[in-house]
Amino acid sequence: MSREKLVVVGQGYVGLPLAVAAVESGLDVVGLDLDTDRIKRLGSGESFVEDISDQRLGAALATGRYLPTSDYADARDFDVCVISVPTPLRDGVPDLSYVEQAGAALAPYVRPGCTVILESTTYPGTTEELLRPLLENGSGLRSPDDFHLGYSPERIDPGNPVWGLENTPKVVSGMGPAALDRVDSFYRRIVRQTVPVDSTRVAELTKLIENTFRQVNIALVNELATFSHQLGIDIWQAIDAAATKPFGFMSFRPGPGIGGHCLPIDPCYLSWQVKRRLGRQFRFVELASDINHAMPEYVAQRVMAGLSSRGRPLRGARLLMIGLAYKRNTGDLRDSPAIDLAGRLHALGARVRAVEPYADPRQVPTELALVELTEDEVRDADAVVVVTDHDGLDYDMIIKTARYVFDSRDRCRGPLVERL
Repeated sequence: MSREKLVVVGQGYVGLPLAVAAVESGLDVVGLDLDTDRIKRLGSGESFVEDISDQRLGAALATGRYLPTSDYADARDFDVCVISVPTPLRDGVPDLSYVEQAGAALAPYVRPGCTVILESTTYPGTTEELLRPLLENGSGLRSPDDFHLGYSPERIDPGNPVWGLENTPKVVSGMGPAALDRVDSFYRRIVRQTVPVDSTRVAELTKLIENTFRQVNIALVNELATFSHQLGIDIWQAIDAAATKPFGFMSFRPGPGIGGHCLPIDPCYLSWQVKRRLGRQFRFVELASDINHAMPEYVAQRVMAGLSSRGRPLRGARLLMIGLAYKRNTGDLRDSPAIDLAGRLHALGARVRAVEPYADPRQVPTELALVELTEDEVRDADAVVVVTDHDGLDYDMIIKTARYVFDSRDRCRGPLVERL
């Protein structure tokens, strides 16, 4: 009896963990990605995703049931295909070109009884209105009569030591009862709990609600942080005090901005769809986006003011940034506010150096010099700017050695430390 064959299109932060977990569940897995350098690295056992160690990737390869490839011909005779490709914004408009390319390339290999699942974050209606026609036109088959089509939003949180793919509840949907059952059965082989919903549109909206909720609340505390500074109030202490309430409050923390593939982008998909279909503005989302995207500029101005109050202009100053990734304990630089901040400081004439132990140096902008965190680097800096508060760094040494610290993450305390 042959094993079920899974194809995962996209071998990034979402697709690679799914592919490896599926191998561990006993499936034959084809990991498709058009980035040939990425495929070469995966084939040699080198993982670029923190959630998948080289050892775990190597074990998947050793089974002989994981094939990293950039050739769609390897998708032939698949039973299930999951599409997990990027869905960026271009000038504020959703760019679904990667979904379109994947759908068109996969369509010739769609066969009766197979299942195709979209995981990429997008606006409600994408699975039915965009992906379905591509698969039908390219295969000559129809959903739901000939093949199954569904949507299941990814819930990957890179670097989270508690919640991973396997133990995070998985929302599942399908176009019709048979498709829902097939999608649900597939994920139940990999995750502990599935959450079936009535339609692909509900599942698509679910993902957008999750991240819009986070974006709006982060924007709230970011704006509170700017006002609190002007009012002379410690926002961090106020948030900690509010968090002691055992009901009716959820703690969010301010920071230098938002990053990653989700928060800066997903709510804009919902706002765009509301405007396109209903002709209305989603004012909460648009205001939250404006506030969060303004934070790198606000931090740059605070650093400039802090240096000025110490008799040092920003132009020509030597700055040491702590962290470039968008979140703690990962190397993910996608839409990182730290990269935005570094660019602004560089444009204002500062000499910027950075400590980033997690990120791939090849992904770091060339104008940024990567350095180790040493006493000499801290001592020689006119200002140390904590942007991403990775664990394992010597913050005590920074506090004792630095002339001036601007901390956007509430990691440092001391007489020479200024916090967001």
